[in-house]
Amino acid sequence: MPFALYLYIMEIISAKYVISSATHKQCPPADKPEYAFIGRSNVGKSSLINMITGQTKLAKTSATPGKTKLINHFEVISSDKKKWNIADLPGYGYAATVSQKARNNWGNMIESYIRKRENLVCLFVLIDSRHTPQAIDLEFINQLGEWQVPFVVVFTKTDKNKPGATVRNVEAFIKSLSENWEEAPPYFVTSSTKKTGRKEMLSYIGGLNSSFKKL
Repeated sequence: MPFALYLYIMEIISAKYVISSATHKQCPPADKPEYAFIGRSNVGKSSLINMITGQTKLAKTSATPGKTKLINHFEVISSDKKKWNIADLPGYGYAATVSQKARNNWGNMIESYIRKRENLVCLFVLIDSRHTPQAIDLEFINQLGEWQVPFVVVFTKTDKNKPGATVRNVEAFIKSLSENWEEAPPYFVTSSTKKTGRKEMLSYIGGLNSSFKKL
């Protein structure tokens, strides 16, 4: 179901780059809530992270698919007086120029992080709203179900669509999920350019922050 109601507006006080890691074992200490962002290459992940944090150059954007090759961590301080992490993960769809060995390495890194990162509160799975449901996205989400990983869906780039196309593609994607899921996951409809969905996503994160308990 879409997440449209927010109880209060959480704002970002500061956000900074921390470290890039090749494995989950190299990630920062698991002492604060963490939210990871993932999607196919060129889905608008860096732009969305910048939009959420209110910065323009925190996460590096690129027109080259597959640019993110490590787990990039950012520390955020928000108006609820909480510190939390954003993890920018490599995409699960790879450019044609990427070798099979590199694809396997990235796949293993992503799976290890998702399944073993102890403070991962929620995985934000980004879906390009310009397209009809893609098998690779549906397969990845179904895999998350098997792994029992908490996640939400974020539809991106709605500003590049006519409103009717966005609605049709979102509804089609959720309908496709219903073939394997009894209940659709929460989802957000966003535009990094127009900042659509920012308040709703920050409110959602704020609610999860309030219930996070240190390990």
